[in-house]
Amino acid sequence: METEGAKFITNDGFSVKIRLPIAMMMQTYKDMIESGADLTTELPLEDISKVTLDRVVQFLEHLELGNEFPQIEKPLRSNDMKDVTTEWLANFIDLDDDSVQDLILAADFLNIPNLLSLSCAKMGSVIRGLTIPEFRKRFNIVNDFTPEEEAEPFDEARLAQLAEEYEREQEEKATQEATDQAENEEIEKQEQVRKRPRHT
Repeated sequence: METEGAKFITNDGFSVKIRLPIAMMMQTYKDMIESGADLTTELPLEDISKVTLDRVVQFLEHLELGNEFPQIEKPLRSNDMKDVTTEWLANFIDLDDDSVQDLILAADFLNIPNLLSLSCAKMGSVIRGLTIPEFRKRFNIVNDFTPEEEAEPFDEARLAQLAEEYEREQEEKATQEATDQAENEEIEKQEQVRKRPRHT
């Protein structure tokens, strides 16, 4: 299997083969292997494009080379990712908002906590660096401020809080989904054991 690698099909129709050691760094894929799932066919990735999957592989290959993922302090001490993590990781995640959001979704689905942490931190740094009007415009937030509120200076602390809440929600969501998946797999295993014929 290692020679053949893991096969995926992205949501834009590309068939992608990934080396097994890299695929096994995706906890979702590893769990499927360990649960005995049939992985001889291509696994569909309904919410992940080839461009995003290629970036995921690039990130994992960087870790495979022995580059440790540094702990990202929260709240972020800076809006500059180079002050938050390594130069390579900062350059890697220096992407537009949509691409970062795509990586968040991919890291969540494939259960890659380090990539999720990095992507959420990047989005958090973006939010922290915006004024309230810029925040509304960038994320298509409806302006429901009164003229008096609009005239007030923006609350930097509130934006920082929004960024931290966003990061925490994404990470908690990923943790809960991983827990739910593990519980479902355990239930399925128990059901398979129950259905096995008993020999007398």
